[in-house]
Amino acid sequence: MVRDNKTSDNSIRWMILAGELFALNAALLAMSFVYQSMGNVHTPHYKRLMLLMTLVYILCDLQIRHHIYDRFVRGDQLLKSFIQSTTLFVVLSLMVMWVFRWPLMTWDFMLPFYGFIILFLLLYRWTLRQCIKWYRKRGRNTMNVIFIGNINVASELYKTMEKDRATGYKIIGYFADKPRTNVTETGYLGQPEDAIAYINDHLLHNVYCILPPSENELINAIMQTCAQNLVRYFHIPDSFNYQRHTMSFSLMNGTPVFSLHNEPLSKLGNRIVKRAFDFIASSIFLVTIFPFVYIIFGLLIKRSSPGPVFFKQKRSGLNGKDFYCYKFRSMRVNVDSDKVQATKDDPRKTRIGEFMRRTSIDELPQFINVWLGDMSIVGPRPHMLQHTKQYRELISSYMVRHFAKPGITGYAQVTGFRGETQELWQMEGRIQKDIWYIEHWSFTLDLFIIWKTVYNAIHGEENAY
Repeated sequence: MVRDNKTSDNSIRWMILAGELFALNAALLAMSFVYQSMGNVHTPHYKRLMLLMTLVYILCDLQIRHHIYDRFVRGDQLLKSFIQSTTLFVVLSLMVMWVFRWPLMTWDFMLPFYGFIILFLLLYRWTLRQCIKWYRKRGRNTMNVIFIGNINVASELYKTMEKDRATGYKIIGYFADKPRTNVTETGYLGQPEDAIAYINDHLLHNVYCILPPSENELINAIMQTCAQNLVRYFHIPDSFNYQRHTMSFSLMNGTPVFSLHNEPLSKLGNRIVKRAFDFIASSIFLVTIFPFVYIIFGLLIKRSSPGPVFFKQKRSGLNGKDFYCYKFRSMRVNVDSDKVQATKDDPRKTRIGEFMRRTSIDELPQFINVWLGDMSIVGPRPHMLQHTKQYRELISSYMVRHFAKPGITGYAQVTGFRGETQELWQMEGRIQKDIWYIEHWSFTLDLFIIWKTVYNAIHGEENAY
């Protein structure tokens, strides 16, 4: 009694491709009418070009995963797949036209054409993503799932599937040794061994098993039952006492080994990409915009209170190494600057300092740190030495955030963990976000965080003080 819902996902993918091919050919037709009215080219060229572009686009589409129809997907993943697919299409189509010396390969034709296609595809994919989420919220394209074992281990996944209907998952319930009211008030289906009969008798798509290795026989029986009923089986390690991170799997001399932290920036190529972007972006900013910002706010800072324009403070950086972090001075000179965090109504702040903090202008001198290589544009925010000393004793994973260069902005700051940390849970939440960033780094994730930072700065943030 099992139906695989993968067919529905494949239908969505083909629908996406059909829409994009329609946009591609519509753009070519529009260009043909414009150019024919100008008397520049002949219609037969366009017919052949439409066929060529369609074949090239289909080839590129098959190579790049869209993520649009994924049930769990981040904004940076959507951006990354869009950049990859459009870049591959542009490069490959230009190469083909150059090899065959296509008559239409002129910049006055190609630039408007590619510009229109890229803009339309961006809007099309964003709109389609919203439609897919709406479609799933209405109970369509759903996947029936059950959990087996210690549901506390997968509580975050369980709650997300249960509350976010846009993911398209419908939790039927869970099997465990006893009901877990701290996770959910309903959905208890019985003992783990009862799951086998349930899988045989009900329409299911996914099974998430969280049984410990001591239940090896039961696990194997559940896996075989899933295979016989075409139900996809997923195993979640019963490691509730472990820290929850993106673990990577590898073989060392034939022995399976799990690494606690997956670090994309441990690869030389990724570090080169990130450093090249930091150096180029900081260089452009420092020789164009920053001199005007320095003159204007330097004068205002000097008029606000006695003291230097820049505030220089030692902070913890990559691999725990100290460095001097630069900011525009937003407070009156005081002896507590290296010990006490700024608060919402901090009397030490000047009037212009209040404005600079609210708009993040006080952080702009840190582009000097980026240019020098002590910081990155995006990364975990650097903390005072006093905080590093304090929180490394209170939070076991605190020092992990120093596996990456500190940043002017970071994932924690754009996801609600900016500003003063009055309670320990706030710092714990910030550290979790910092570690998540380190384990999921990508260039497009950096671009997404930069965009969110600019957006928040324009619209204002409650914790910006």
